[in-house]
Amino acid sequence: MIVPNKTATGNQHPSGDERFKKIDNQLRRLKYEKDALLEILNSAQELFGYLSEDLLIYIAKQLHVPLSRVYGVATFYHMFTFEPLGEHTCIICTGTACHVKGANRIIEAISDKFSISAGETTPDGLFSLTIARCLGSCGLAPVVVLDGQVRGKETPETVTRRAWEIVAFSKDKQAEGS
Repeated sequence: MIVPNKTATGNQHPSGDERFKKIDNQLRRLKYEKDALLEILNSAQELFGYLSEDLLIYIAKQLHVPLSRVYGVATFYHMFTFEPLGEHTCIICTGTACHVKGANRIIEAISDKFSISAGETTPDGLFSLTIARCLGSCGLAPVVVLDGQVRGKETPETVTRRAWEIVAFSKDKQAEGS
């Protein structure tokens, strides 16, 4: 039987970050099973927004698995990110069907409009552009996921316009709050 690492005293996690307590709760629920790694990584990304090096080390220690295994799983799946994403995200599928139907033109248009490359976030932290190897919606190619909403049969113009509108709306809200 694996004995979990003692991480919390009382009701507060030693780091002071309550998100770690939620990770600890899930680890307990999953009985610290090594096979739960993917589920733990997914939960950690949902809680923290990205997987930092410290978080990967923490998960490795809690599951008693090598850090290389945790890192290997995290880098294998496109859904994980190692840096904070922007307030708004645009994921462009680059699978075969999407590539053939113009995904690269969409990436180019978004990159030009926001002055970032795939995998980057705007300096103001409002918008991130990422790519995925395949989103499994080939019949809708080219596919874009804009703030979690899957959009099919997109064009560079429609994606750029919608992304720009979303970011402009956020900027307006920020200006109102100032």
